[in-house]
Amino acid sequence: MFVALAATFFIAMMGTTLPTPLYPIYQQTLGFSELMITVIFAVYAVGVIAALLVTGAWSDQVGRRPLLAVGLVLSAASAACFLWGGSLWPLILGRLLSGFSAGIFTGTATVAVVEMAPPGWRPQATLVATGANMSGLGFGPLLAGVLAEYFTMSLQLCFIVDVVLIALAGVVVALAPETAQRPSKPQLRIRRPNVPPAVLGVFVPAAIAGFAGFAVMGLFTAIAPAFMGQVLGYDNHALTGVVVFAVFVASTVGQMLQGRLPRAARLPTGCLGLIIGMGGVIGAIALQSLMLLVLGGLVAGAGQGAAFRAGMGEISAASPAERRAEVASTFFVVAYVAISIPVVGLGVTARLAGLASAGMLFAAMVAVLALVSAMLLLWRQRRGIGIADAH
Repeated sequence: MFVALAATFFIAMMGTTLPTPLYPIYQQTLGFSELMITVIFAVYAVGVIAALLVTGAWSDQVGRRPLLAVGLVLSAASAACFLWGGSLWPLILGRLLSGFSAGIFTGTATVAVVEMAPPGWRPQATLVATGANMSGLGFGPLLAGVLAEYFTMSLQLCFIVDVVLIALAGVVVALAPETAQRPSKPQLRIRRPNVPPAVLGVFVPAAIAGFAGFAVMGLFTAIAPAFMGQVLGYDNHALTGVVVFAVFVASTVGQMLQGRLPRAARLPTGCLGLIIGMGGVIGAIALQSLMLLVLGGLVAGAGQGAAFRAGMGEISAASPAERRAEVASTFFVVAYVAISIPVVGLGVTARLAGLASAGMLFAAMVAVLALVSAMLLLWRQRRGIGIADAH
């Protein structure tokens, strides 16, 4: 059941990124601008943030299985909106529902997978959960791109496959044992983002790096198809899916490898990867080079993964036990704000100055944020401020 629940997590997150390589087709058939693509993408992030704030702690009260079931229902409803299609509003509604589903699964499924792990897998359970999350996000564009490029029903087939997989995932959730110790009188509260003052010194550099890293993921999942087609001249949907998939795989690899570094070097190394990767993206746009875009995406993806896992580890270690979930939720809110607002800004800038100029400016800003995070970390280390001092 441990593997089946991880697969369920994979399926739910896969559904959230299926539209990525299809955006150029939607633009051609429905006639909306690049700015509208970024708005559609931002609606997804709004849904994620809302679900994180509203349902972040609900699975502790009502159980993991009910929340996972609701997440799957919302995921299926999102796929139904895209199958309906035909105009802008079904796409916006589909992305909003997809965001609700992802927000529920991000916290609930991670905990459920960890709790379901057999004794021999417990040390790796968190990595399995985060791996299912990131690889699912990456596989969505790959699946949709291949189906759209080489099969008929380019805008429908991937969502039909998604609905079938969601049904199988529903069977897993129905058969899975409940792992939460539910109180006799559940209290469903809306959780407000908050960080204890004593944790801010650790939280701020980790959040800045997380913001930069998730902005990169927003760049590749929302705008990469436009870059591939309009700037680099590649309109193969499968190729777009492969590029986005590679970035998410690199993120998973970065999460795996950061543990081999000294603790003090993990987050700065992730920031360095983001800086170098964004340099590659700027070079790719300037030289119209697909190879540089792929290399830059791989390095930035690995940096994002390393910075994300290292930042979460530092925040968890610095937070009081009774407030760890609250602080982690706040970190995820920052991350999903990074996916939405900067990408919309990119869309606005692209409309004013062109996609190439907007892309280079966006990449430069991400690199600056990563540099600021690294400098804050080095400053703290030189002053001898450690995790123990954050309490």
